[in-house]
Amino acid sequence: MKVLVAAPVHEKAVEVLKNAGFEVVYREYPDEDRLVELVRDVDAIIVRSKPKVTRRVIKSAPRLKVIARAGVGLDNIDLDAAKERGIKVVNSPGASSRSVAELAFGLLFAVARKIAFADRKMREGIWAKKQAMGVELEGKTIGVVGFGRIGYQVAKIANAFGMKVLLYDPYPKEERAKEVGGSFASLEDLLRESDVVTLHVPLVEATYHMINEERLKLMKPTAILINAARGAVVDTKALVKALQEGWIAGAGLDVYEEEPLPKDHPLTKLDNVVLTPHIGASTVEAQMRAGVQVAEQIVEILKG
Repeated sequence: MKVLVAAPVHEKAVEVLKNAGFEVVYREYPDEDRLVELVRDVDAIIVRSKPKVTRRVIKSAPRLKVIARAGVGLDNIDLDAAKERGIKVVNSPGASSRSVAELAFGLLFAVARKIAFADRKMREGIWAKKQAMGVELEGKTIGVVGFGRIGYQVAKIANAFGMKVLLYDPYPKEERAKEVGGSFASLEDLLRESDVVTLHVPLVEATYHMINEERLKLMKPTAILINAARGAVVDTKALVKALQEGWIAGAGLDVYEEEPLPKDHPLTKLDNVVLTPHIGASTVEAQMRAGVQVAEQIVEILKG
């Protein structure tokens, strides 16, 4: 059997596939036309956030039995087309939970203590000590929007820092909340009461532009917004306005409505925002877990 690895995965994932006796072909991020050619004789394909596995790609793969996403989400896979063909679609939703949670806190520290701003000024030869006045996290309220695997890890870290933890989720789990010292609130109350709001929800119809102008105006002028979920959960135009006009104090963003973020985007001109290039799952440990988990699932499915 043949497996196409169409995106970078950890070497241990490739070992799992080869040890199972599969032929492994690696082609990094082929475009749709190239992918259509590559899938003609494969039994499984591994992707990450790209390339897209479209209906056209699936139609060109008569032997395809498994589509695996090494990571969270399935938004780059045509699930309807896969279902029609009886093709299994798998991913590794828990592999990057800790790494995304830690990045969310990294962004929070960078904004709260103005680390990125201070670093830029130091490189310019400017000793900006007064302008780099920050705030502490202990005793502050953090609002965790989305209490799944990642939200749980964020709340756990926040609790260890002595923060008050508010949670919002359409399916509240009280016992899990108690484990991290958190309590559930409505989204509106969470936004009003939190000093930090961090987003950990999937991008679905109900969460598209969940954080819009109206909801940004509910937040404290001293609040910080962190988004390491999906870019379109936040209305970017409204966020730029909020940061420019001081509705909120700052933001830390790892995801964007348009990726890569254009060089001249208004967000890049603001000192009160920290930007990273969608690196939430970009740790050695997370990549190893994600690759190995999907490789093991491929082996299980193809070997019955």
